[in-house]
Amino acid sequence: MNAMRVGPPARLAVGWLTMFVVGTDLFVVSPLLPMIATDFRVSPVMAGLCVTVFSLTYMVSAPLFGHVADRIGRRRMLVCCLAAFAAANLLTATAASMIWLLAARVAAGAAAAGVTPSVYALVGGAAPPDRRATWMALVVSGLLVSLALGAPIGAWAGASIGWGPVFAVLAGLSLCLVWPNLAIWPREQGATEGGGGPSFTALPAVLVARRLMPMVVWSTGLYGMYTYLGTGLATAGFSTHQIARAILFYGCGAIAGVLLGGRLADRFGAKVMAAASFLGLAACFLLVQLAIHNSVLVEFTLLLTSAVAQLFFPAQQAGLADDFPTRRATMLAWNNSALFFGISLGSLVGGQAVALAGFETNLVISAGIALSGCIITGGVARAPARLRPADYPV
Repeated sequence: MNAMRVGPPARLAVGWLTMFVVGTDLFVVSPLLPMIATDFRVSPVMAGLCVTVFSLTYMVSAPLFGHVADRIGRRRMLVCCLAAFAAANLLTATAASMIWLLAARVAAGAAAAGVTPSVYALVGGAAPPDRRATWMALVVSGLLVSLALGAPIGAWAGASIGWGPVFAVLAGLSLCLVWPNLAIWPREQGATEGGGGPSFTALPAVLVARRLMPMVVWSTGLYGMYTYLGTGLATAGFSTHQIARAILFYGCGAIAGVLLGGRLADRFGAKVMAAASFLGLAACFLLVQLAIHNSVLVEFTLLLTSAVAQLFFPAQQAGLADDFPTRRATMLAWNNSALFFGISLGSLVGGQAVALAGFETNLVISAGIALSGCIITGGVARAPARLRPADYPV
């Protein structure tokens, strides 16, 4: 089936909606955990394994699915995994025990690992070269809006009608997005309906590791702080209402930052914006420490920190899409795995810092990690003009 002729707004809208549904599925689990734990008569820690198995499965599966997508076609991978994602959410909604629920979340994590890199790769391929970062940032914003809007709506619905129907609705929405994604995205040259595609050689491991180091450092520093932000604010005397308000400001900053970051990366270059984001983030972490210590302008500094941090993400994605034109899905999938690895590492580093010296010390350590990211970006992420064809074999 060939893609219908559609304009950029339709493709961006479908890509945005797809990322919004996947993001809502990821983020809505957290507020629903108390209900899940009560229904299955398990501890909140046991129920929290729903998030753990999803994340770990995603991290492991994404590179494999990205590689397969580059071989058989990113559109095909997207629609197949989106249908599997709908089935996994239906299984989640109807799980009869905690074991079956965990199995359903493993399936959902694997399916999501095939959906998101394919969406990023398709958007990166369809975008004009001078608008690539902007387009990718618009689609990524669907993920961030799901955190600020989709998850709270899901939590409210869960409290009203139960957590099972929430996942049933997500299953229905995922299924409804299969046809639009099949219709609007063109089938890539070299990907055949029979599953054959171009013969790929393995990407050099050193090259992959070098290009993904900035993502690992970024997510380690950022989520080392964010994971324990609520704890740090509570320790500083903030009420539950004040913490929720602060997190809202943080989420709004993230949306603004990723949209602005796409435009700036298109204008000034991906590498420049990635380095600038790291440098600004290091400074912002120190500002947050001062704000919390003195209990002034905390919400504003969190908004600014989140916005500056998210300048990095579209720059990193656009840089990979530019540098690996024939292996976009593979590299963007590895990039997502690097993100989840950094989140895990950041939560570990941040947890140790908070336990030993408190949240304010954690902010200083996170600032140091961000500063190292600026140095690493300058040293290991080569400018596109210096990449050779041998760096990304086809």
